[in-house]
Amino acid sequence: MNAVTIILIEDDDGHARLVEKNLRRAGVSNPITRCADGESAVQCLFGGGCAGQLLVLLDLNLPDMSGIDILQRLKTDSKLGRTPVVVLTTADDKIEVQRCYDLGCNVYITKPVDYEHFANAVQQLGLFLSVVQIPETA
Repeated sequence: MNAVTIILIEDDDGHARLVEKNLRRAGVSNPITRCADGESAVQCLFGGGCAGQLLVLLDLNLPDMSGIDILQRLKTDSKLGRTPVVVLTTADDKIEVQRCYDLGCNVYITKPVDYEHFANAVQQLGLFLSVVQIPETA
């Protein structure tokens, strides 16, 4: 996954630290850019702050906008539409899962409530990310 920047859209500081720490433990050395709210994510993705090959880790529950809105905008954008999006959220509602896949998310992961399970899930995600192919941005 060389040259790919991971965009972590996560408002919870503890979750963001846990995600980064466990991705690193899994051997992921890619740069990680964190956006702590929807507005900073929109600026990063669509305002030119984030360029090159990207992979987005997206929380749906943001303080200022829905992650669903970001997903929809990302997947319908002519330049960023192929960007892989991994939804990483506490929401496990079947309708929400279906909606995210319908909008084009590539993977939907429900954050486990328990710390150890959450850390393990992120490490597994890191192993997955280390072998996945990322398309070029249009």
